[in-house]
Amino acid sequence: MKLLLQLCIIALAQSAFAGTFTLADSYQGSDFINKWTFQAISDPTHGYVNYVDKSTAVSQGLVFASGSNFTLKADDTNVVSSSASGRNSVRIQSPNSYNSHVTVVNLSHMPKGCGTWPSIWEVGPSWPNNGEVDIIEGTNDIVSSSSASLQPNKSTLHTSSGCTIPSSPGGMLGKVVSTNCQSSGGDNTGCGIEYSVDNSYGHSFNVIQGGFYASERTATEVKIWFWPRTATNIPSDVKSGSGTINTNNWGTPQAYFPDTSCDIGSHFHDNNIVINLTFCGDYAGATYANSGCPSTCNSYVQNNPSAMTNAYFNIMWLKVYEPPSLQLDDDSQAIFQVDDAHPSA
Repeated sequence: MKLLLQLCIIALAQSAFAGTFTLADSYQGSDFINKWTFQAISDPTHGYVNYVDKSTAVSQGLVFASGSNFTLKADDTNVVSSSASGRNSVRIQSPNSYNSHVTVVNLSHMPKGCGTWPSIWEVGPSWPNNGEVDIIEGTNDIVSSSSASLQPNKSTLHTSSGCTIPSSPGGMLGKVVSTNCQSSGGDNTGCGIEYSVDNSYGHSFNVIQGGFYASERTATEVKIWFWPRTATNIPSDVKSGSGTINTNNWGTPQAYFPDTSCDIGSHFHDNNIVINLTFCGDYAGATYANSGCPSTCNSYVQNNPSAMTNAYFNIMWLKVYEPPSLQLDDDSQAIFQVDDAHPSA
C-alpha cells in the first residue's frame, strides 16, 4: 500500500510540475569568456575557418563583453593567407551538459553575410549517439527562398539510427522539410523544420534587434520557440529571464519534434550548448552557388574581410532551466526527482 501511495504521489507530482522549470545556469557578458570552453579545433563540418583559442580570441577582439552583452565574431580585418585553414573565428562550449532542460537565448544580433554559417546548438560527447539539436542555423545571409535547403532558419535534429519524425506532426507553426533524423553514411541532413517567419534569421532578424529563442527537450519531445523582439506575445517569464518558467504558457512553437517514431530520451543525453561561426563547409558551401553570392565561397571569405563586418553574435543573456526536484517525506526514505539534472561537463 505504501509503495502504491508513493507511485500515485509521484504521478501527481509529474503532472503538477509538467512544463515547469527552474533556473540552473545563467550567462551574460564576461561569463561566456570566463566560464565557457574555447574549442580551437579543426572544424568537423569542413568549414573554411580557423577556430582560435581563448587568448587569441580576446587579443584579436573576436570575443568581448560590454556590460551584460557578449559579442562573438570573426576576423573582419585581414585577407586570409593561402596557407591558412580559413578565416579566424570562435567556437565555444558551455561548462555544463544537460538532459531534460530548457535553453532560452536573448539575442540582439546574429552573423550575416555571404559564406557565413552561424549556429547555436546542443550536442553530446559521442556524436551522433548523444544527439544534436540545432536551435539556430542558417547560411549565406539567405532571407527567404522557395528551396527548403535555402530557408532562412531551420531547427534540426541529428541522431543515431532509429529516429524519424512525422511529415505533418501538427502542434507547430513551422513546416517539416526532412523526416529522417539519422546521420550516417555521409548523409547529415537530419530531420528539419523550417520557420514560418523570415525575421528569425540574418538581416531581417538584426533590423528588429533580434528576439528570444527557447528550446525545450524532455524525454518525450523537443520544442523550439522564437519570438521577435517586436512581438506583443513574448511570455513574461521569457522576457524577464525569470527564475521559474512554465512552457505550457508559451503558445505554439515554431518547431515540434515528438517521440512518435523516435525515442527522444534514449537518443539525446548529456548535451552541451555550442555557439560558433564557421564559413562555407558542408552546409554554407553546398548552398553557396544558389544563394546569389559572388565568386566561390572559400575565395569570397578569404579575400573580403570587410564583408565580415556584420558577422557577429551579440548575446544579451543565455539561461538554462531544469525540472524542479521534489522530495517526498515518507519517513525520510522516499526521495523523488522529477527528471535528471545536468552532470558536470
